[in-house]
Amino acid sequence: MIDRERGAVPNFARVVIETSGLADPAPILQTFSTDRALGGEFHIDVMLAMVDAVNGEATLKSAAEARKQVILADRLVISKSDLAGATDLDALRDRLQKLNPRAGIDIAIAGALDPERFVAPSTTERSGFVAEAEHSDGIMSFVLERQQPVEWAAFCRAMETLIALRGPELLRVKGILNVAGCRGPVVVQYVQHLAHPPVELQCWPDQNRDSRVVFITRQLGEAQIRDLFAAVEALANDGAREI
Repeated sequence: MIDRERGAVPNFARVVIETSGLADPAPILQTFSTDRALGGEFHIDVMLAMVDAVNGEATLKSAAEARKQVILADRLVISKSDLAGATDLDALRDRLQKLNPRAGIDIAIAGALDPERFVAPSTTERSGFVAEAEHSDGIMSFVLERQQPVEWAAFCRAMETLIALRGPELLRVKGILNVAGCRGPVVVQYVQHLAHPPVELQCWPDQNRDSRVVFITRQLGEAQIRDLFAAVEALANDGAREI
């Protein structure tokens, strides 16, 4: 960043971080939540997982880290598709969809992939979230949606309580909120016990103003989280009426 400010290197809009094939992505996500210098300059736009069409199925069966990469990803790319048979390719795609039905799946042909697939997911992909995914290792995912505007204080209190009590089980939380009093959507991201600074966007991408937050958890169910949010919101509303 210093060289960029001095003009020694050209300005850039995005940075791509490539990890090893069996890296745990959680520490990288945590770094952007805790490092103030990085958090002031960058935010996580897309987490993309590359899956080998030839060896991907075997790797997913044997390596928990590989399954975690797929489950936490925003997008999935199948590589080496020209080396795999159609039946194997279909089986791998089905396996990936069961692990992460939220993520769009692209197939790279001879290593070629549209650069647009590296930027933030489109509105249609965000609205395609499903309620539950068939994960392994005790990992599950679900979406909390709400049509009415969200009170920021109540949402923060609920997340603070959830992080304090069950932080290690919150593998990733990501979404957009229609916060009362804000013109644009507010992007929120959490990784275990760490919260990335919220970002208010200038405007909504379409007419859909619903809040949608994806939870990827381990041994922590949807009903428990819904009950917590409902309890905190009820307490907040009762306090407002008493005042």
